[in-house]
Amino acid sequence: MDPASIAAALIGARTGELQTEFAAKMLKMNAEQGASIAQMLSAAAQNENQLASLGAGLGQNLDVTA
Repeated sequence: MDPASIAAALIGARTGELQTEFAAKMLKMNAEQGASIAQMLSAAAQNENQLASLGAGLGQNLDVTA
């Protein structure tokens, strides 16, 4: 095998390694982002439940007759 072929093979292997590292980082970022969205949706649901229980009964004794 000539030196140029060896160099090309090494460069190709390194490129593949970098692509794999990049893909792993992207997957990790997507997983973290998904977890953050799940936490945000959970917090929103809790807030909605608190607001619903707070508003129960509001306006029941309001006299709107003129």
